Amino acid sequence: MATKKSTSDSLGYADAVTELEEILSELEADDVDVDRLAEQVRRAADLIELCRGRLENAQIEVTRIVADLDALDSDDEEDE
Repeated sequence: MATKKSTSDSLGYADAVTELEEILSELEADDVDVDRLAEQVRRAADLIELCRGRLENAQIEVTRIVADLDALDSDDEEDE
């Protein structure tokens, strides 16, 4: 199993996805450790929540950047 990491801001999106893939591989194995099943599912849920938050933040930031560029284009057209 992957080393358990904190779902704090220090864990990046790519690392979270990698850890999720490792958990998924373990859960798909024929010899699933039933004693750790709930822990693994809980960790996966935490990682999914972190990833969703990162994606939402990225979408907001990209939307803001595009809006800023559109505003600059509008200003340039008005100046011409």
